[in-house]
Amino acid sequence: MRYIPHTPEDVRAMLEAIGLGSIDELFEQVPAELRERARKLELPAPMSEIQLEKHIGALASKNRAAQPDTISFMGAGLYEHIVPQAVSQLLLRAEFLTSYTPYQPEISQGTTKAIFEFQSMVSELLDMPIANASMYDGAHATAEAALMSQRVTRRQKVFVAKSVHPEYRHVVQTYLRFQEGSYNEFDFDAKSGRIGLSALQEAVTEPDEVACIIFQTPNFFGVLEDPTELVAWAHAHKIMVVACFNEPHAFAISTPPGSFGVDICAGEGMGLGVGLAYGGPSLGIFACREKHLRLMPGRLSGRTVDSQGREGYVLTLSTREQHIRREKATSNICTNQGLMALAAAVYLSLMGKQGLRELAELNTSRAHYAQELLSSVSGSRLVYDAPFFNEFVVELPSSAHSVVQEALNRGILAGYDLGRLNADWSNRLLIAVTETTDRVAIDRLAHLLAA
Repeated sequence: MRYIPHTPEDVRAMLEAIGLGSIDELFEQVPAELRERARKLELPAPMSEIQLEKHIGALASKNRAAQPDTISFMGAGLYEHIVPQAVSQLLLRAEFLTSYTPYQPEISQGTTKAIFEFQSMVSELLDMPIANASMYDGAHATAEAALMSQRVTRRQKVFVAKSVHPEYRHVVQTYLRFQEGSYNEFDFDAKSGRIGLSALQEAVTEPDEVACIIFQTPNFFGVLEDPTELVAWAHAHKIMVVACFNEPHAFAISTPPGSFGVDICAGEGMGLGVGLAYGGPSLGIFACREKHLRLMPGRLSGRTVDSQGREGYVLTLSTREQHIRREKATSNICTNQGLMALAAAVYLSLMGKQGLRELAELNTSRAHYAQELLSSVSGSRLVYDAPFFNEFVVELPSSAHSVVQEALNRGILAGYDLGRLNADWSNRLLIAVTETTDRVAIDRLAHLLAA
């Protein structure tokens, strides 16, 4: 009975209390074919420890590592950046690795200060006055931004650009699924790849019911947006503007979202020292204007002084309601992402302003070299003509899926097949270039495409 919390007597008593005769009656809304109670699961026989190790090893050997076994041009939201060894070593320190939410500041000064430094760096990178910590990932942060906009404006409708990462759009839609008519989308320009005010105005018929507009820069196709007109129009109608992002390195050399006057920034920080690891863990980034501070989700570390004038750090403006009283909470985030925030803080400290700028310039330079070379291959063309950072879309004379498969056979992850999202894009390949991809690798991909 060790792993079974309820005895048969417990179950009978609970069913009687709610007026039901059986467990099946409790779950009768679930289709019968989806219930497993009456069918034995077809599981393999148990293995010994040695057998299991060999089995897992055989499965693992089927994977291909992005480096050095395979050249990777994959992006589409998660980007391969070099993580300095110092980041990993500092994360392994016991006082950081084992720490949890610093509820008791008197014994959590190191963790709380690390969060404060992370917030400060994010604020500077995005040109926003306030940043928080402990968002799960970019998609979650974007969805929380939509909910926060609804709280601030007391309006329900959310409009999301179709150039926002599709998974981000799905998560926002999931968060709003029980609010009829709240989730809406507007299109982007097919030539430039950028959002435009005319498309938004066509989609928004009742501006006084709109809580926020969400766009992404660089967007899912790598294009850098210029939302100046959109932000001005939205604010004229008291609509909040949310800028989301996948690639924060772009803001080292391009206009950060805060400089456009957006109300909330939300995005993915995995590239800032966390590193790719089978898709996670991620690091959600969230920043807003000071006037909306009290309605912001997540944790916020503040700096103060004690009665003796000594510097101290403490979680602030986040009551226990945030964690235990769901109906009164601004959010129900319960996991502390402090370790990932620390990784980003260490990474940004090591890079410094100049180093981050030089890295962004290197990414841009290599991406533009790749774009010129790959779009010059016979039958290929660059799809969008607006400025981009380190990712772009090329249309091929044949199926992108077939190119991806052939490239994989030759040790190259050629990019993301956009035909997976839209049948009309079956010949389009989304290609990302970072500091891990040198000119030799780019030339190899060009020769493959030419062949």
